[in-house]
Order: sequence, then C-alpha cells, then structure tokens
Amino acid sequence: MPGDAAEVVRGTDAVLFGAVGRPDVPDHELVWGLIIGLRQQLDLAVNVRPVRAFPGVPTKVRGTDGVDLVIVRENTEGEYVGAGGVAHADTGHDIAIEVAVHSRRAIERAAQHAFGLAEKRSGRLALVTKSNAMRFGYLLWDRVVREVAEQHPAVELEIVLVDAMAARMIQTPTSLDVLLAGNLFGDILSDLAAVLAGGMGMAPSANILPGGGVPGVYEPVHGSAPDIAGKGVANPVACILSSALLLEDLGHEAAARDIRTAVATALTHPQHHTRDLGGKATTKDLAAAVLRQMETTP
Repeated sequence: MPGDAAEVVRGTDAVLFGAVGRPDVPDHELVWGLIIGLRQQLDLAVNVRPVRAFPGVPTKVRGTDGVDLVIVRENTEGEYVGAGGVAHADTGHDIAIEVAVHSRRAIERAAQHAFGLAEKRSGRLALVTKSNAMRFGYLLWDRVVREVAEQHPAVELEIVLVDAMAARMIQTPTSLDVLLAGNLFGDILSDLAAVLAGGMGMAPSANILPGGGVPGVYEPVHGSAPDIAGKGVANPVACILSSALLLEDLGHEAAARDIRTAVATALTHPQHHTRDLGGKATTKDLAAAVLRQMETTP
C-alpha cells in the first residue's frame, strides 16, 4: 500500500475493505504490506468475527442449526507482531526466530470488548489459550482475563485450551457464544468456525479500536480467489455482512438488521445459493436477491 495509506484511512468514517490477493505476490508480502500494516498503524486492537448458521445453508458439519457465536481476537500482537528474523540464512543451518509478544494493555483491550459483547448476548465467554504448554504469554492471558472478569460479574468465564476448543467447535458448536483469543488462535479458529456457517464465503469481520476514534476496517475473511476471478460465481455474503458490521458500529443498527434479515431470507431459497454453497447462482443472482428483500422490507 502507499506510504500515506493509514492517513488516508484516518480521514474516513470507516472502510469496507475488499478481498485482496494476487498469484504473483507472495502471501507474506501481501499480508504484511497491507492489512496487518493497517491494523498496526491504526492500532486496530480488536478483530471481531461473527459466525451465524443461516437456515437453509448447507454445511459440512452436522448439528449447526442455531449456531450464533462471535470470536473476538486480539489484533496487533501475539505471534503476528512481526518480531524475529533469520540467522545463518542460506548456509544449510538456517535458524528462524519468530517471537510472540503479549502485553497486558493489548489483552485488556480485547477482553473488555469481549466481555461487553457477552453482557449483551448470553452472558457466556470462553477464553482460548494454550497455557499448559506456553508458560509465559498465555499464562498472562489467563491472569489478566480473570482480572477483567471480576469487573463483569454477570458474565460466566471459562478457560479452554485451543486444541480442546477446536474439537468442541465441531462437536458441540451451539455450546459456544463469545470466544476471546489471541491473534494466532483467533485467526485459526475463526476460519474453522466459518465452516459452521457454510464456508469462507459466509464469514465477515471487523478491525476496530473500541472507543479510540479511529475508523474501523471491515472485510470479508476470505481472499480474492484468483482461480475464479471474472467468472461471476463468488459468494458476496461475507462482504455484505461486513457492511452490516460497519453500519452497526456507525450507529445504524436498524440498517444493519435489515441487511442481515435480507441475507437470511434470500438464503432460504436454494436457487440463490452460489457454487460454494452447492448451488448454481451467480454473484449477481445472490446480490440481487438480497437487494430485492431489502426493497420489500417494510
């Protein structure tokens, strides 16, 4: 991205960020040169990824009816902080060093937002760590989140190891509501959770700094899918639902609800399902169906 990209974004109310990716650009260059760069330069401390299984949408997992959870991910530190390097490069004895950084400040910011969401939802929050094997960073997560929990007595907190959570997400997904995780685990689990809703084409997200006066960046979780570029078969729902998150955070709750209702209604009809959902609809077909529902909503 250009050097002044963060300042351009600061001059907006919010950003709807399209799916990106090019076959001729290495993934690590793309990610660090764009979305992670924006997250860090704007201090977008929290990544929010809702997962909702819409009626009528097929999934590869059984027992997904009623799934409605949200993953809150710390967004600027952890394993994605960018600290490390390579020693003895190209000698045959290469040593790669990747340093994870976890600060109390970053953990508290993500935790406060997650507990606030849990208070508005079911009052249940699961912290996902790996503190049995990683003795420093994730023990700090456990300790700090327990302290934040004391400020939110209406929320029931449980602490779950990431491997156990991955299994539980597939076996009993309806037992979950708000999940709080560090950067790496939140990234992996949210991609796994997307399967519960029908796949990556159904997965929206928001990068935000709660209360920080910085524009949020809202994006579909998936990439640009160059293998189907220009074919008109991509699922537009993740981007549409990301726009609903954008509107909601800007105070347009009714508009956000209308969008989600229109998406849910359109998806009850198999003729509107795109290829990733097992159907034959095009991108424009599904988008038009959502628009029609929006126009007919009282």
